[in-house]
Amino acid sequence: MSKAFNVKLSNNPSIITKVIPGHFTTSHSHLTHYLDLDNLKTNSSLARSVAVEFARPYLTTTLVDTIVCMEGTELIGAYLAEELKKGGVSAINSGKEIYVVTPVNNVNRQLTFQSNIQELIIDHNLILLVSSISSGITIKSALDCLAYYGGKLVGISALFNSFTKDLEQEINYLFTHEDIPDYQKFSPGDCEMCNSGRKLDAIVMHGGYTKI
Repeated sequence: MSKAFNVKLSNNPSIITKVIPGHFTTSHSHLTHYLDLDNLKTNSSLARSVAVEFARPYLTTTLVDTIVCMEGTELIGAYLAEELKKGGVSAINSGKEIYVVTPVNNVNRQLTFQSNIQELIIDHNLILLVSSISSGITIKSALDCLAYYGGKLVGISALFNSFTKDLEQEINYLFTHEDIPDYQKFSPGDCEMCNSGRKLDAIVMHGGYTKI
């Protein structure tokens, strides 16, 4: 924590994320830095500012029926719906109803939608809202879920994106690994920090990290 530093969004300096250097592990990767995105997801003022930024690519071009929120992004999703519904000469969603939903994990840890929510997914225009995209495993699971229920994906928005492979759908994001000096990501079996004998500092989980 003593080495933590802040990274500001270049076109909106009020949006700030704290970055902590170290040796972190997720379920899929080892990381040289941890991004504390929780303040952006829980602080109402910051969440509203994030929603304004997320709305820009969709305001005049993209019909949206439902925003699918993952990884604790529901507050941002609610503000994003309000931004997209605002009136304006070229606001394509002005005045329409936009729903905000969250998938659940079934007993097999597969993403599903409860029966009363499925009608908001099937044949609807969807924005997928996530906290971060790293290995791509979580985003693939989400996309498979939306496709299974017949949703029409029209956008993906992420607070942080370090995924370097191409997806069929463009990812709109605030921060990227290029914003963080010396940021690196390794598969667990090829981690340079592990190979040099450096012990893990913390395990990263949904909503935070746990020191080891």
